[in-house]
Amino acid sequence: MYKNFEEYPVYNGDDLGCTFNPLYSKFRLWAPTAEKVYLCLFKDDKKREIEMEKSEGGTWFITVNENLKNVLYTYKIFRKGELVETVDPYAKALTANGTHGVVIDLKDTDPPGWSEDVKPSFDNPVDAIIYELHVRDFSVHKDSGIKNKGKYLAFTEKGTSYKGVKTGLDHLIELGITHVHLLPIQDFASVDELKGGYNWGYDPYHYFVPEGSYAVDPNDPISRIKEVKEMILSLHRAGIQVVMDVVYNHTYTVLNSIFDKVEPGYFYRHNSDGSYSNGSGCGNETASERPMVKKLIIDSLKYWVKEYHVDGFRFDLMGLHDIDTMKEIEKTLHSIDPSLLLYGEPWTAGPSVLPVEKQFLKGAQKGTRIAVFNDNFRNAIKGFPDDESKGFATGKKNVEKDIMKGVVGSIEYSAEIKDFTINPQETVNYVSCHDNLTLWDKISKSNPDATEEEKILMDKLATMIILTSQGIPFIHAGEEFLRTKKGNNNSFNAGDEINQLEWPRKLIYKEVFEYYQGLIKLRKEHPSFRMRTAEEIKSKLHFIKSPKNTIAFLISDNANSDPWKKITVIYNPTKSKVEVKIPQGNWKVVVDNRKAGILPIEKGDWTLSGSILTVPPLSGMVLFS
Repeated sequence: MYKNFEEYPVYNGDDLGCTFNPLYSKFRLWAPTAEKVYLCLFKDDKKREIEMEKSEGGTWFITVNENLKNVLYTYKIFRKGELVETVDPYAKALTANGTHGVVIDLKDTDPPGWSEDVKPSFDNPVDAIIYELHVRDFSVHKDSGIKNKGKYLAFTEKGTSYKGVKTGLDHLIELGITHVHLLPIQDFASVDELKGGYNWGYDPYHYFVPEGSYAVDPNDPISRIKEVKEMILSLHRAGIQVVMDVVYNHTYTVLNSIFDKVEPGYFYRHNSDGSYSNGSGCGNETASERPMVKKLIIDSLKYWVKEYHVDGFRFDLMGLHDIDTMKEIEKTLHSIDPSLLLYGEPWTAGPSVLPVEKQFLKGAQKGTRIAVFNDNFRNAIKGFPDDESKGFATGKKNVEKDIMKGVVGSIEYSAEIKDFTINPQETVNYVSCHDNLTLWDKISKSNPDATEEEKILMDKLATMIILTSQGIPFIHAGEEFLRTKKGNNNSFNAGDEINQLEWPRKLIYKEVFEYYQGLIKLRKEHPSFRMRTAEEIKSKLHFIKSPKNTIAFLISDNANSDPWKKITVIYNPTKSKVEVKIPQGNWKVVVDNRKAGILPIEKGDWTLSGSILTVPPLSGMVLFS
């Protein structure tokens, strides 16, 4: 019929899946090589099969002139003498574990106040402070004080605490972050929604429906949809935007996946011998460059923005997506909402048949309004993620230049200091995330002989570098109270004991929490740390001479309309106090090794005599005049 996938017809309409109306429902499925397709309806324990008609663009279509509200459905496809039954890849509601699509009236899923939902104001990507969080980890701990443990609704609970310290939503507000980045909440296959279990969720099954295991009742198709909306509404009312971690680069399975049943082979890349290309490390990779795969990805993203009011997306293994598709995603989404935050991993997990020059790798983001994770900066600050290696903040020497690259947002700052961005909003600066060892566990592994006090100072310094550098800062949830996963560097299925946020640690390490909180306040209130162009960074940020293995820089001239005329920042990761000559001025200290914020610190382990600042060991400092 068709010689290759390039010859397959393309459907450009916006009505794939089920379109509900109380008087009728329309169904459209793209399956160009099918010989016959039947719509299967399930009601009152009876199954009815209705033959669909071949339609334009390789689709099959039918209108059923009945009220099908809450009726279950599947498709039965006849091809080459075989019948296969499958769920609709464009289903908007599902039964538990995604066995059937469900015809629903989406108006029934809107919580009170949904039509009045207002996104928190947001100007520029560099104004974001991202907090990466797993839905279940957030609330499941016995001492969280939260009723809806492990559920979407945990994010709607106010007034929760542990022995006087705030937990849950109140904690997020108190910390001051601007965006919650949720690990995958699109329906995934690795947890039985009825029996429960634990997984990060990088095992996508359905792309248009929320995961059911985080819902109060996975058997109720409305429950998960309404509760995600309630979660987002609650976060928006708290002034926090919501970023979804999306996994379009592979699916949980092949052969028996929805996509291979609907159109065998089309949705995946293959090696020359016909086997599945495995750039994801998960057994397959999707073929984003094919028109109907690209369409599915974009249709899904648009749906989450419009139906769920999502504020941004983080793309898993974004390097596996072809450059043209990522550019089209950016253009399409920003035409809907210019403030949407888009970023992802600029790498693959293994070799791909997609040519390297077409992969969305680091550097491909230039000028696209898509940011990429800056693993160069991460490694420079703390060392490689899982081994005993050290970085600038944890004892490695002679890495000042790599830190300076990150400080300036990885722009082409000078002949010696240049990296991979055109402007600072293209880099996501982080020192830890859900992958690999937590920051605290990494510091403990790389500095096993350090005292707890020394390790805390290293942790504070590492995070201070992230929050005082140009670009988009990103924090791993729980980092603010020294989160540990007991040395587990890949806890994707390790369960609650390893992964849960241990809220009692916030009380134990209250000073660390307040330090993070102070750094966030400093960044939010002082736009010098959020310059928007490479030109402004080059003209307003200048490095100051400082002792070897330390860094100092001056931000001047009320950069980015900052109320402070001049700001000096110093990083001293050495175990000795150092003297730094700073420019003349009436300087006040707002960050040292003990405290962080926007109010002057009168006394500390430092001294300022004339223009000579003595900086204590393992410390960062910020001064203004």
